[in-house]
Amino acid sequence: MTKEKYARLVKKRSQNSKLWLDCLKAFLIGGAICTIGQGILEAYRSVGIGEDTAKTLCSVTLIFIGVLLTALHLYERLAKHGGAGTLVPITGFANAMSSPAIEFKAEGLITGLAAKMFVIAGPVLVYGTAAAMLYGLIYWLSTTGS
Repeated sequence: MTKEKYARLVKKRSQNSKLWLDCLKAFLIGGAICTIGQGILEAYRSVGIGEDTAKTLCSVTLIFIGVLLTALHLYERLAKHGGAGTLVPITGFANAMSSPAIEFKAEGLITGLAAKMFVIAGPVLVYGTAAAMLYGLIYWLSTTGS
């Protein structure tokens, strides 16, 4: 098959992108996750928990919800519709950390669960940390001369 025939076949079989609809769904679902997080934070505050402790408890609660939904195979259904809207909040990070670990738990604690936990999130952590260090260095260098 020539490149031209292949290109025509791909164009014929490819679905048109529903970019605006996908963006809207990502916005709404990501916003809903963040709204739920704000509601959890306000609930902790309303029972008299201090600001810093309430923020910590909110993060822990959202991580727990993300891992629970991942374990019940519900987060992938949500992500199917919400796309990037489910990746950005803290629940998306919890999903990225827990889904490989849950998938490979049958291989054992060390070679399955522990080894596979960072398969998806590992590169994000490495490059995120490196970028933060680089940006911090640039910021420090740009502010120390003034």
